[in-house]
Amino acid sequence: MNLTLDRLLPEHSAAISSVHATGMAGERMAALGLTPGRQVTLLRRAPFGGPLHLRIGPTELMIRRIDARAIVLDRVHRWKPQHKS
Repeated sequence: MNLTLDRLLPEHSAAISSVHATGMAGERMAALGLTPGRQVTLLRRAPFGGPLHLRIGPTELMIRRIDARAIVLDRVHRWKPQHKS
């Protein structure tokens, strides 16, 4: 089952299988770490169609939903936060 990043549920993560963005948008996504093989976690969704709050490795970022539609995911699972002691 392939799913785009804009459809991922909060507190779920998945592997990026492909990015269908070209030009400046594709370059920006690559610079942010949104590349095939990377694991991405959706932390929160802004209300009213606002941006998505993501975590890729140790980095957190915001991405517009329209840009998130260009990112295809694979191997979706629920994210379990690690508690610090």
